[in-house]
Amino acid sequence: MLQSLAIRNYTLINQIEIDFNNGFSIITGETGSGKSILLGALGLVLGQRPETNILKDKDLKCVVEAHFNISKYHLQKFFADAEMEYEEETILRREILPNGKTRAFVNDSPVSVKLLKELGLRLIDIHSQNQNLSLGDSEYQMGIVDTYAQHASLLNDYQVQFENYQHIKRELYRKEQIALKEKSDLDYYQFQLEQLLDANLVDGEQVEMESELETLNHAEEIKTNLFKASNLLSEGEVAIISLLKEARSAIGQVQNVFSDGENFYERFESSCIELQDLASELERSYESMEFDPSRISFLNERLDTIYSFQQKHRVESVEELIKIREDLDQKVQDISSSDDLIEELKEQLQKQELNLVKVSEKLSKSRRSVIPDIEKALESQLIQLGMPHAKINFEQSIAEEFQYLGKDLIRILFSANKNGQLEEISKVASGGEMSRLMLSIKYLISASTALPSIVFDEIDTGVSGEIADKMGVVMRDMAENIQVISITHLPQIASKGNYHYKVYKADDELETYSNIVLLDSESRIEELAKMLSGADMTQAAMENAKVLLYR
Repeated sequence: MLQSLAIRNYTLINQIEIDFNNGFSIITGETGSGKSILLGALGLVLGQRPETNILKDKDLKCVVEAHFNISKYHLQKFFADAEMEYEEETILRREILPNGKTRAFVNDSPVSVKLLKELGLRLIDIHSQNQNLSLGDSEYQMGIVDTYAQHASLLNDYQVQFENYQHIKRELYRKEQIALKEKSDLDYYQFQLEQLLDANLVDGEQVEMESELETLNHAEEIKTNLFKASNLLSEGEVAIISLLKEARSAIGQVQNVFSDGENFYERFESSCIELQDLASELERSYESMEFDPSRISFLNERLDTIYSFQQKHRVESVEELIKIREDLDQKVQDISSSDDLIEELKEQLQKQELNLVKVSEKLSKSRRSVIPDIEKALESQLIQLGMPHAKINFEQSIAEEFQYLGKDLIRILFSANKNGQLEEISKVASGGEMSRLMLSIKYLISASTALPSIVFDEIDTGVSGEIADKMGVVMRDMAENIQVISITHLPQIASKGNYHYKVYKADDELETYSNIVLLDSESRIEELAKMLSGADMTQAAMENAKVLLYR
């Protein structure tokens, strides 16, 4: 339940702190006194979007803090899933900074506004004046049945199955569209692939062939210089190797008497061996070097083919062409196997649809089983609220397609008059009838939820007198199970509360501000008398107020 609400720097509110109790609490006040401001602040701390210009002092932040006792409402799992520390005395706080940014906290730990809102929905239901219009909304009508049926786990199971079904359906559509497009490109891909496969490209061949072609194109020049180098090393009287051997022999004559002679001799010996080996290799290269026009022609043709492919595919290496060939091969395989994938997805979709049908039928059956009880309970409650001839029908039909809430369609049909024709509630119910029906619904489903608190914002719109009195009794009865807070202008309802708060507007030399006070017995009688008679409070009004309060 809501234990207290603290508000600072919010529109006309400087700073107030309100303690709430279990049972039935009433909030009254003149039009414009700040009741809606109070409700707006409560909505803010429950995660609603802030309105513009809510800061009373533009240089200070707005802070709204609500304390809840949640010990009886089994929220440990919610806190664990949200990775928050569970505390029986839980504090929700919302801050609006002067720069417009907002911050949210649960038990002083920062959280997202989304998480704050999800927690708020589990703690309190705020029924605004506009919510009566929700009765005409099909999703809200479905929610009434589902809440009363208490089959949240079944509905969750269906929604999981539905999400899986939708996922497979989307994937199947995507694959079919891709296949449709790619099949038109299959001939092109296959042509490209066959060209690259026929080319029989080998990693590294381009570099090797370019080097070989460069050598063959200069074969005569290379051969001439190989011959010249070989002759200089080993042929003729002035051959380098012959001269080197003479130098070695000269050093050999003195190596026994010259300390460095042996070292020089060995170095000459090593050089002779190396140059003789070099001369042999030069001779072999010279002899093997041949000008081969056919080989040159082959290399040119092969490289022209590679260059043509590189230009066509806008790459610069054989390695890149091989990668393109591999990618094309994979594309052709994927397209060729797409029919198999599509058939597999169709089978998955069919199986998932069968699962969905089973859960959907269970959900429909569960709804169908509680609808008569809902109709009976609401009609009984409406009799107590002065509508003895009211008839209500929750019409259940089956949609052609699966929806997020099931395959059911729920439509509330209503008639307030004897032998009246049942029609959609939004078309036939007056404002007062809508208010009474909404209160009956809230009363009915309050026993089916673990919701700690409910706030009614002038749910008595369109009623007065004896009907208002009866609505007050209903809210008082409801407060035996949950905390009920009602904002009202009607003394008949205000008199039914266990606690009575008054919102008022005051002025000082600097400003106008709103405040709230818990009334004692005497003040409460005066407030009820004013509600009965207006500003000119009479003794008769005082007596009537006492009768209302103590009967």
